[in-house]
Amino acid sequence: MSQAKAGRQIVLNAFDMACVGHIQQGMWTHPRDRSTDYLRLDHWMRLAQTLERGLFDGLFLADVLGIYDVYGDSPDASLRGAVQVPLLDPMLLVPAMASVTRHLGFGITCNLAYEAPYLFARRFSTLDHLTQGRAGWNIVTGYLDSAARAMGMASQMAHDDRYDLADEYMELVYKLWEGSWADDAVRADRAKGLYADPARVRRVRHEGAQYRLDAPHLVEPSPQRTPVLFQAGASERGRRFAAHHAECVFVNGGAKPAVAQLVADLRARAAGRPLKVLVGATLVVGRTEAEARDLLEDYRRHASVEGALAHASASLGIDFARYGMDEPIEAGPTQAIQSNVEAAKRAAGPVWTKRKLIDQFVLGSRQPPIVGSAEQVAEALIRWVEEADVDGFNLSRTVVPECLEAVVERVVPVLQERGAFKHAYAPGTFREKLFGAGPRLASPHPAAGYRFPA
Repeated sequence: MSQAKAGRQIVLNAFDMACVGHIQQGMWTHPRDRSTDYLRLDHWMRLAQTLERGLFDGLFLADVLGIYDVYGDSPDASLRGAVQVPLLDPMLLVPAMASVTRHLGFGITCNLAYEAPYLFARRFSTLDHLTQGRAGWNIVTGYLDSAARAMGMASQMAHDDRYDLADEYMELVYKLWEGSWADDAVRADRAKGLYADPARVRRVRHEGAQYRLDAPHLVEPSPQRTPVLFQAGASERGRRFAAHHAECVFVNGGAKPAVAQLVADLRARAAGRPLKVLVGATLVVGRTEAEARDLLEDYRRHASVEGALAHASASLGIDFARYGMDEPIEAGPTQAIQSNVEAAKRAAGPVWTKRKLIDQFVLGSRQPPIVGSAEQVAEALIRWVEEADVDGFNLSRTVVPECLEAVVERVVPVLQERGAFKHAYAPGTFREKLFGAGPRLASPHPAAGYRFPA
């Protein structure tokens, strides 16, 4: 049995979405699943309380702004199978969850391509205040043409152009969050009737290729200023962006040597800047290995192949409805998630067919689950950390709430026994808990360069 390396604690996030079907398509049809309660605030509040009871570091909320309509050139399969549609705005759920927790962090996905930077910066500053410094932003640039059309465009920007846009966007929000208000701007002096010192608040002036702005930030400094920054790009351009901006990088699973190579590349590009790398994982946990295998078979009866194909078609940019089961698939240039395309090619081998793709759909997605007793699952997670040098995991749901309750009640205690997981939360903000440093981004992160002078 593996013991964790001294001092290294696994980071655990729940990976969820404000919808019925997230990653494992079809699981909502299981009689014990409660995903259809997603419209109720108490559903999300109970989730947050469960995660905090298990000392989870955060809840990572995915989001998209379009419907998956690549499969069969239609949204019908996605609508039938609730494949990430209907979908709520995840940010509106967070204050309710924060109100019933004290430590749980929240990583919220927001697509910067369709958000005015000024309004976006205000919303995240507001959320950082309301959560008392527990806000994180998963930076995405989008990959769905359906989202672009919904926002009045003919199609989305080219892949690398989206990252060029994102670099300028980040510069602008850093200026707003870090450089508009001095630390001592707010006086709240009742006797003098002085709330904020105008001399300690400055306008942000920006004239760039994509954005123009001349205004002070509307919100006084929040606990973290800039939220904890997550990013999931694994393409060449995405890695460059992550190395410059991200604090936490989310990578897909796969063969450990390939993931280890990606992690090493990301750390090298970050040039010594603190970086947490989280890998996506799905757990099926039983009291014994036999019980876990039975549970897996029970879940598999509810997995949706059509739903998984609809999801894969959108994320890979390939309409699999056009292909026969054994017809070779030609994956040419695509504006979808490039790292997903490359991962699918590696998994399928030299000849890629729809049958080979479907064979990967164990639970309605291409992510193979880790199955076993609590001891076996904990061992598997520790080995991932040791062999791929990841820092932790984004755990996608299967049947809720039982899948997360099993992790909290069975897996977490075993990880604690092995020295691989904390026994209590550290004090402070989301950033302080993750990195053990101050609440604000420090040099050499580029955000620190925009800070209001002392």
